[in-house]
Amino acid sequence: MGAAHRIDQKITAWEVASGAGAVPAVPPAPEPPPAHAVRAIRRPEVLQGETYKIRDPLSDHAYYITINDIPLPDGRRWPREIFINSKCMENFAWIVALTRVISAVFRATEDVAFLAEELRSVFDPRGGYFKPGGKYMPSLVADIGACLEQHLVSIGVLQKEALPPEVTAKAATIVASQDTEKKGKLCSKCNQFAVVRLDGCETCVECGWSKCG
Repeated sequence: MGAAHRIDQKITAWEVASGAGAVPAVPPAPEPPPAHAVRAIRRPEVLQGETYKIRDPLSDHAYYITINDIPLPDGRRWPREIFINSKCMENFAWIVALTRVISAVFRATEDVAFLAEELRSVFDPRGGYFKPGGKYMPSLVADIGACLEQHLVSIGVLQKEALPPEVTAKAATIVASQDTEKKGKLCSKCNQFAVVRLDGCETCVECGWSKCG
């Protein structure tokens, strides 16, 4: 057994150097740009972005969410502004207020991932709805948060952790054996009816939350 060596620098990645069967190094998460660097970038005349379409079953009209990004010096994109358009005027006031607040946060801080989490946790007292494919949304605001999360993942600002393969395999077996009309329990973290019992512990097969920690 070799002598121990003191590590004075911060560990950002690791790998098992054992030849066959070695575990690949885990790349560190990209560091967000400092807030002052984001504020220092003037808005270009043309921005690149994406538009997402969502539909609240309680409304006759769809909502179109556009998120525009600014280019950073290192080549990455950073969210700059958000707009939501719809023919439905019932929610016009609070939607305009929401987009202005979110856009202000985009420009003021490097920590924008929390926005998606906060929005996704909002419940509508009238009840949520299921999107095509069976994904549950507790509110229209939560649906907007899901779009924001999807966008942050697509541009590399937010990293969505995948479930371990063994958990995914066990979950697939359980779901396949269940009645198609039955759903899992509601997860308090991701608001999906995806909590099932794995190895004697309640686990969410959507986000990985576990009651056993």
